[in-house]
Amino acid sequence: MISRNFKNVLVVSLGFLSLFTAYGGLQSLQSSLNAEEGMGVASLSVIYGSIIISSMFLPPIMIKNLGCKWTIVAGMACYVAYSCGNLYPGWYTLIPTSVILGLGGSPLWSAKCTYLTISGNVQGAREGKKGSDVINQYFGIFFFIFQSSAVWGNLMSSLIFGQDSNIANIPEEQLQSCGAADCGLNVSVNSNTTRPAQELVWTLVGSYIGVGVLAMLIVAVFLDNIDREQASQFRGNPEPFCHTFLATFRLLKDWRLVTLIPLTMYSGFEQSFLAGEYTKNYVTCALGIHFVGFVMMCFGASNSVCSFLFGRLARYTGRAALFLWAALANFACIIALLYWRPHPDQLPVFFVFPALWGMADAIWQTQTNALYGILFPRDKEAAFANYRMWESLGFVIAFAYSTFLCLEYKLYIVLAVLLLTCITYPIVELHEHRNPTPPVEESNYLGPKKTIEKQESKVIGETKM
Repeated sequence: MISRNFKNVLVVSLGFLSLFTAYGGLQSLQSSLNAEEGMGVASLSVIYGSIIISSMFLPPIMIKNLGCKWTIVAGMACYVAYSCGNLYPGWYTLIPTSVILGLGGSPLWSAKCTYLTISGNVQGAREGKKGSDVINQYFGIFFFIFQSSAVWGNLMSSLIFGQDSNIANIPEEQLQSCGAADCGLNVSVNSNTTRPAQELVWTLVGSYIGVGVLAMLIVAVFLDNIDREQASQFRGNPEPFCHTFLATFRLLKDWRLVTLIPLTMYSGFEQSFLAGEYTKNYVTCALGIHFVGFVMMCFGASNSVCSFLFGRLARYTGRAALFLWAALANFACIIALLYWRPHPDQLPVFFVFPALWGMADAIWQTQTNALYGILFPRDKEAAFANYRMWESLGFVIAFAYSTFLCLEYKLYIVLAVLLLTCITYPIVELHEHRNPTPPVEESNYLGPKKTIEKQESKVIGETKM
């Protein structure tokens, strides 16, 4: 029999899998599908700009009042609204639904991270294990299931758009402008990025709306309301509004959080580059929009498998070694992309980059999320709100300059943020190694009949460097 906490991890993971099968597929296509006047990329920029705003105050307020479970359901509804906006894409449909998604995005992710951290600490105390090890394992399982959403969402788009009878061969002169050889700003006007037939777009978006609604039902029906009592007590004796409102910013007084900002922002830069620039300037330009899904499937599969593996490996290797490996993989890819000139005859190469990028992203996602849960166990809601805020700032900056900076400069920017991360992250890791974060008591989440005795060496700790 699996434990109740593990069951809840699976429910959360399956809910996010279903939800991001829809959103991940749409995000990968925005720069190509809604390329007119940069509308698709603009909508993505608005999404992450709204997430920054919501991260400032919404997660602590919603999680403390609604609890993690119903905050997740409410956030999922916001994502479904964005899918609905893509049925008839235009400035008056995409931008408002992008704002709605952004406002729900930060509470959604903060609630998920808080839920997994609570579950990991509780299960670790029950089994006599370090809470940090169980948290790493739970985040690894979550991202193993969640990241496979890129496979299913992009498989749907490739199979549906592959039925378009207007797919044309790409002229040789166009191939000369693909990759970093040319500026890469005019790729969207080329014939191969023409929108597929409207009926096919409606079929795809309708399917995405369906799986988004399914995600809401999975969580609403099957997920335990693990912090129901705490939310009820908070509603009965609420903190002053300004205290909850400013919780995200108060945590910025902790120098460790400030030092982690480059690492967190890099997560946004590297994800936005693959979804917005690689798909447009390499894949769509040289192969056609119907190949975007297949290439992103490779990224999702690599990300999913590596998330599971690295979530378990962290207890043996420590985070630092994994972060170093991810940094080296991204560095090698960035240098190679600066010189590679994509051509349809090199089809396998188009899949090598997303496979390596997915492996690195698996480390950035699993280990950074776990790191926040371990460093700030007493301020989980505010910590994960900060995580979403700074990661989203990376997305916003990357999508904002997408339409007017040449591809070569975009690669240099991603490389610069990566190098800054390699300087700042080790400072936090070294401090944590020498001064481990003290333990935290999670027994309140077990109920009065299952209260556990706090064991400082078992509830929360630190993986070795």
